[in-house]
Amino acid sequence: MRLNHTEVVTADELDAIHEASVRILEDIGLELLDPEARSIFAHAGAEVDEPTQRVRIGRELIERAMATVPAEFTLHSWNPQRNVHIGGRSLTFGTVGSAPHFIDRQGVRRTGTRQGYQDLLKLAQMLNVIHYIAGYPVEPVDLHPGIRHLEAGWDCLTLTDKGLHCYSLGRQRNVDLLEMTRIARGVDQATLDREPSLITVVNTNSPLRLDGPMAQGIIEFALHGQPVVLTPFTLAGAMAPITLAGAVAQQNAEALAGIALTQLVRPGAPAMYGGFTSNVDMQSGAPAFGTPEYVKTAMLGGQLCRRYGIPYRSSNVCAANALDAQAAYESVFALWGAVMGGCNFLMHGAGWMEGGLHASLDKMILDADLLQMVAAMLDPVVVDAETMPIDTIAEVGPGGHFFGTAHTQARYRDAFYRPLLSDWRNYETWDEAGRPTADQKAHRLADEFLAAYEPPPMDPEIRAELRAFVDRRVAEGGVPTDF
Repeated sequence: MRLNHTEVVTADELDAIHEASVRILEDIGLELLDPEARSIFAHAGAEVDEPTQRVRIGRELIERAMATVPAEFTLHSWNPQRNVHIGGRSLTFGTVGSAPHFIDRQGVRRTGTRQGYQDLLKLAQMLNVIHYIAGYPVEPVDLHPGIRHLEAGWDCLTLTDKGLHCYSLGRQRNVDLLEMTRIARGVDQATLDREPSLITVVNTNSPLRLDGPMAQGIIEFALHGQPVVLTPFTLAGAMAPITLAGAVAQQNAEALAGIALTQLVRPGAPAMYGGFTSNVDMQSGAPAFGTPEYVKTAMLGGQLCRRYGIPYRSSNVCAANALDAQAAYESVFALWGAVMGGCNFLMHGAGWMEGGLHASLDKMILDADLLQMVAAMLDPVVVDAETMPIDTIAEVGPGGHFFGTAHTQARYRDAFYRPLLSDWRNYETWDEAGRPTADQKAHRLADEFLAAYEPPPMDPEIRAELRAFVDRRVAEGGVPTDF
């Protein structure tokens, strides 16, 4: 894309935010709950206080680590046609992830189930503008947590051929999903370690804490050369200072510390900087999304990433409870912050509702429409003899029209993007067609896509090997959950 990114602060102000982040890490430090992670930092020269589990990280260590983060990489799928480029001027879109609830086809808000999860996967597979699965679109809580990652991973790898996400909830889950990804791709371990194929998102426990399971996820993924999306979840006024500059400085400190850990484990391991700073409603304490504050911090996070020369993750979010005007305009504002911030990896791109508390198939349709419009908007304007037809203009002359010209007739089918949900008929004919609203059209389209769904063809031998691995690990009990 050629669209210029938005610079929210001056170069001097950006340096000041970076300097504040470095001071936070040097003087205050980060509480790091994993002993192995503390040992890695200590070996690299950080100041580690074991009784308090506090790690203070010097600026030289941070600068040395950030210098080895790749500026871009390819994220591989088991279907090579679904590989995506991350970094540079590329922008990729993912599904909603991690919602605990979903809206069923009768419009009822329900706790996540495997069937609801599978339906969201199927719709994501049908929407070409969605490039990867960004976590469980809804948490399938009817699967036991000890084996959930195995069965949910199986569903994702067999119902879609798009990029896979792994939750860092303890090292064994990472090990299992890495092996499932290797099997699905039909490659050996050395190839997997060389070719990024699986992402994990690590959220710090803001303010200034990184728990054990998340740190283990960083270490395991970095060891195997898989990308870690380091994303502090900082809400100004709650888990971060109420001022945007202060909240972003804290976000930046936490992100830099986590990214540094990936490079201490394996210099050159792919990593992404995740911006997810918003504000809370100071009357209720509820998170707010799609606000002007969210847009500014999204753009500011991108400005910091360009300073460091590393890929940037942002999100398409809203706080709306229903598929209404609020859901649309908050998502548009969030998307604008991501695009103008130079986002490379858009999490929660389609289906996010209620501040992340529920996923919606109908919202996934609406968001896919928005994402298609963003993609069309970012297509460069072509300027050449074909696109500036002087002869055709002369043929029509003053006062004519272009509908019937050969130039128009040769191009009219693909000349413009036509939104899925827009209704451009006039008012008189609108009533005759039953006055469909955007939410009604989204619901109908979701049903039609689900009815037309077909699973992607996977090699039968690979599918059998993958199922055998899942069955064996399920029989072994998966992972312990008594913590």
